[in-house]
Amino acid sequence: MSADLLLTLNAGSSTVKIGLFEIAPDGPRRAARGVIDFRRDPARLRMQEGPGLFEVDLAPEASKDMQAALVETFGHLAGHFDPSRIAAIGHRVVHGGDAFAGPVRIDDAALAAMEALTALAPLHQPQSLRLIRAIRELRPGLAQFASFDTAFHRTNPELVRRFAIPRALHAEGVKRYGFHGLSYKFVSGELARRAPEAAPGRVVIAHLGSGASLCGLRDGASQDSSMGFSTLDGIPMATRCGALDPGVLLHLLGTAGRSLGEVEDILYHQSGLLGVSGLSADSRELLESGRPEAREAIDLFTFRAAGEVARLAATLGGLDTLVFTAGIGENQPTVRLGVCGRLAWLGLELDAAANDRNAEIISTPSSRIAAFVIPTDEEQVIADEALSLLGRAG
Repeated sequence: MSADLLLTLNAGSSTVKIGLFEIAPDGPRRAARGVIDFRRDPARLRMQEGPGLFEVDLAPEASKDMQAALVETFGHLAGHFDPSRIAAIGHRVVHGGDAFAGPVRIDDAALAAMEALTALAPLHQPQSLRLIRAIRELRPGLAQFASFDTAFHRTNPELVRRFAIPRALHAEGVKRYGFHGLSYKFVSGELARRAPEAAPGRVVIAHLGSGASLCGLRDGASQDSSMGFSTLDGIPMATRCGALDPGVLLHLLGTAGRSLGEVEDILYHQSGLLGVSGLSADSRELLESGRPEAREAIDLFTFRAAGEVARLAATLGGLDTLVFTAGIGENQPTVRLGVCGRLAWLGLELDAAANDRNAEIISTPSSRIAAFVIPTDEEQVIADEALSLLGRAG
């Protein structure tokens, strides 16, 4: 049987999203999707193929060992697809630094370069590297490709990428990189397909999920984004703090006597919606809660997101189109209303009925700024990029 499948692996800090694609003449077509959730003990595999869904707990050793998890996952997939049909695997890698401006085939040199960037993304990069190495052990001859979240933002002007710190630190790599690039690439392409008149203009895409950021684009190219050196930057997220006065870090590490590990845990895992509300990191639960702390967390989230839209508009020299995407952006009208309501001064008028039903266009016909809701698909971008490189290699 021909090798006519692509597998995509999208590693987060505690989950691995899986995409299985059939290679068709017009590009990769999704055949199944799933996730390995390491937040559970034992880890759980959830796969969906069309209307069919199956969930299974992985063996206890698979919860702690990536190779064991993949062996068991491949075993479950074999009940639905022939593993020998897999032609290649595409990975999402969060940080490409200045070393990678686009997708690459993973060889020893590329792997070493990705490893060197681990300090810049300590929660996400190691997970991706463990996946890549585990696949190398299981299927040594299988082609692997990497797609980078930072690559989309390589079009940012040098001024945008710079912090006001000594030039030597900038040269060492302490600069703004931007993230969620695979999502922005997909949504930008979808906007061009769905609204070709809007895509060349001044566009802000709001990727609002458990991880959240915004990106300003002109002619479909990234000009600026809310995330900078790390995935902590920008607006508040589910458990991450967003932009923070560096004096707070000096205080926590100095006067307050916190260790580096404690501060890292606070900023990555105890802050954001969870920290402000004291209740939950899940915006759905906060929207359903009647407690004032829950309302304040949502209000802070929408306040900061709207402020970031305005900042990106300054970079772009104006704003023509606002696009919401990702789990919160696609599915929560109250959050979109909170963001758009704070942008009325820019001429944005929301169609309340369209917003309530998560319509594609949620602005009124008379609105000076067009507002869209477009679902994202990072795995599709990974598959497209992997197939492109696989095709070039023959």
